[in-house]
Amino acid sequence: MSDDVKPPYAAQARALAKAGDWPAANDRLSRLIAQITATPVLGLKINRDQYSLNSLNGQVTLADHRTLFFKYHHEDGEDQTIEEYYRAGLLRDAGFHVDVPLYACGEPGRQILLYALRNNKRLAEVCHEIEDGDDWLNMGVVVDAQQRADRALWACSQPTLVSGSQESVVKEPIHQLFYHRLFSAGEPAGLGGRVKLFYVDKVFQLAQEQLPWRELSRLQWEINGVLYPHSLEQLFLEAGERLEPSALAGQGALTAHGDAHNANVWFDTRGGQPELVSFDPAFAGSAIPALLAEIKATFHNIFAHPCWLYEPERAAQRYHVTVTREGQRLKVSHNWQLTPLRRAFLDSKGHEYWRPLLAELKHRGWLPAHWQRIVRLAMFCCPTLVLDLRADGHSGHTPVSSALGLAIAVMLGNGGEDDFTHWLNDLVAINHADSTLDRS
Repeated sequence: MSDDVKPPYAAQARALAKAGDWPAANDRLSRLIAQITATPVLGLKINRDQYSLNSLNGQVTLADHRTLFFKYHHEDGEDQTIEEYYRAGLLRDAGFHVDVPLYACGEPGRQILLYALRNNKRLAEVCHEIEDGDDWLNMGVVVDAQQRADRALWACSQPTLVSGSQESVVKEPIHQLFYHRLFSAGEPAGLGGRVKLFYVDKVFQLAQEQLPWRELSRLQWEINGVLYPHSLEQLFLEAGERLEPSALAGQGALTAHGDAHNANVWFDTRGGQPELVSFDPAFAGSAIPALLAEIKATFHNIFAHPCWLYEPERAAQRYHVTVTREGQRLKVSHNWQLTPLRRAFLDSKGHEYWRPLLAELKHRGWLPAHWQRIVRLAMFCCPTLVLDLRADGHSGHTPVSSALGLAIAVMLGNGGEDDFTHWLNDLVAINHADSTLDRS
């Protein structure tokens, strides 16, 4: 087969890395970077970290003796669903604190960013060190930086807020993270895409209980004594309806990064106080549905930790999870909870960003009555669609992490007496005199 009919180099590299052929992946990325920079590559190293779920990053040394940091993102089926990645300058022009790449290619299958090499750690690594060492006394500097970043985020986002036409909203790349992972031709919206690939007709080992999809998908969950009304199948189907791109038009849209999880954020210590600097705006846009803009950051920086999503092999050491089926009910008991750091992040994100956003949308008449369902379903999609959560499902998950991950996803997507519901209810109480925001 000739080179011109093979997949683009970035797509080849991701497939080769997933297969464990790292030398071949290095070769394809080296060829791609040489093309984009018009400079031969002397050496390249791909980082093998737990945060690169659908991307690769690392360092490359060019023939002009510069060493750069690279990151690229590849999505299955992107050729049919993405017009352009990395809409250059959007975040910078809107005032966001963002690292500007030296080189960028946004073509699907070739998309890659190359940055000047930094000595900073990513925020994900800083947080991991705090939680691994139970270093709660020294987490204040990180929380302070997060609070400043959340305030600045809203200050930059608010001036860009518009109603959001159907034409502009539907084109945004962020839908690749949600709806396009739920849909494929010939399948019900919500049960196609990665849902079909990962879960439909598969067998699940959840802690001590083994269940086929056809049974598990329709069970009602009881988690730590709280009964949740919607089954997995109902949640996926409703997500396919509520998160359909055109259904989100007219509900407020803004300029946003769209995927600002902490592995895409530098913890910059070069100034007088640490600052958070985002990078890899693979899904940045100027008409991102306002209710989706910070969903990935809200889930991945808070509810995905500690360790169960990114380090599933450690979950069995850290958590106790039991699963039993009683008729049409699946009863799950676990001891996972937000750490002090993640709870502080949740408080910051709620008070500094989500609360003013909801108030502004309501003021302008753009807040839909079912806004909580949109938020909940998008949060539910984050863990279930980013990786196959089944044990032995080619993502490294175990019976413990699988049961825990699905339970957390069901909790987020439903509504019950839990931390996420309390947080949402706090957002509803934008002020004591206004009780009109929907709590459904």
